[in-house]
Amino acid sequence: MKNHIKNTIILIILLIILYFAYQFYQENNFNDFVRKESDLYTAEFKRDNEVKYSNQRSYRIKTDEYNDAMFSKEINVNKNTPYKVTCMVKTNNVQTEEQKTGIGAQIAISDTTERSIALTGTNEWQKIELIFNSKDREKVEIGFRLGGYLGKAKGEVWFSDITIEEGIAEENTNWNFACFFFKNTNVTINQKEIKLTINSNDISTITDTIHRFETSTQELSNQKMKANCDIYEIETPITSLSYDNEFGYYVAPEDIEKQIKDIINQKDYDHIFAIVRLGDEEHQTDIKINDWIGLGSMDYYGIGFSNIRLPNDSKSYIYKYSRGINQFPEEVFLHEFLHSLERNAEEYGYQILALHDYEKYGYQNEAIYGQKKWYQDYMNKNIKSNDGNLGLPEEIYKLKPAKKSNFDYSYSLDYFKEPENIIEEIRELFNHIINNVRGIVKI
Repeated sequence: MKNHIKNTIILIILLIILYFAYQFYQENNFNDFVRKESDLYTAEFKRDNEVKYSNQRSYRIKTDEYNDAMFSKEINVNKNTPYKVTCMVKTNNVQTEEQKTGIGAQIAISDTTERSIALTGTNEWQKIELIFNSKDREKVEIGFRLGGYLGKAKGEVWFSDITIEEGIAEENTNWNFACFFFKNTNVTINQKEIKLTINSNDISTITDTIHRFETSTQELSNQKMKANCDIYEIETPITSLSYDNEFGYYVAPEDIEKQIKDIINQKDYDHIFAIVRLGDEEHQTDIKINDWIGLGSMDYYGIGFSNIRLPNDSKSYIYKYSRGINQFPEEVFLHEFLHSLERNAEEYGYQILALHDYEKYGYQNEAIYGQKKWYQDYMNKNIKSNDGNLGLPEEIYKLKPAKKSNFDYSYSLDYFKEPENIIEEIRELFNHIINNVRGIVKI
């Protein structure tokens, strides 16, 4: 009898221990996610059973101080393959240290600029997604983040129902361009309000130049690619500019995201041109731009992004065709687009020469045609050297940004699968006990 009572007590104690161990496991089972933050031990990471979207406990990050914190997991990927990561997100009073659209609750690839939209403020559950191409990578680290590569945030965020799909890359060489005329710039620089306008003559001239760009890309690539340009006129003013020590002021994707996001979401674009005026005869030196006309090699959610700046001098022939003066006015558009192809080629693992190195290979900047001959040979890998022909590989014209249409025929992967029953949870619990729970690491 005594042994029976003793065994019963031991069993009860074991059940209590298992119950609390199970509760602790459920709150701290991060499903092989690593917890990361820029300021260690500032954020609180938790599996939340009270605020959740579905039956699964959500992943919660809370920080009362500005920080960059995330749950992240490294996954294996196939090269040159599109992927889509989705999740449900809920936020509470998310605030950013800097007023930039790239900071907040988001999905991101750690140590890169690749990210989803970033939510701020207080939002009920909504779906966000990150679409990316693996390019030359075989592993990527996916992060569910409060903060961002652009800055820090504070507040509270919950992530739930995380999924990942593998899509199919396009094989065609038709590139779709979105060309945005930002008709008004209204910014304050050095406590001075500056208002600038693109007039109808500018729009007419640049529109002709854009059509020349469509023709030139096809001709200079020897039919390896085709450019299709859609033109949009944006009335809403640009009210903020980004700054770089090398280039001065410029328009970053974050400065105009609110104006272009709805248009971009309606169609699968491969490149964006933001056509802006940052000076005129009245404001020759008010906005420091360090002597650049175009600025490329940026991206907007994986889509190539370039600034095309109108000259301060209204009599300039930079973008205007004139026989005997400028017979290649589309040069800036082509140059900045080639910077994106140059960047893509490097990210896909190709060894190529720099776009600006034309003089090293005996090419000249000609008075009427600029660097047209250089671009043609660069686009066709026809630049002679002791190591053979150099330039862009022909494959680059098929390596376009990942987009929604890549997932018309996709399949799901199990990297973020949660335990679905008590048996799987118990098995996961013992795996965690054996392997120990990984601690928080610094971003």
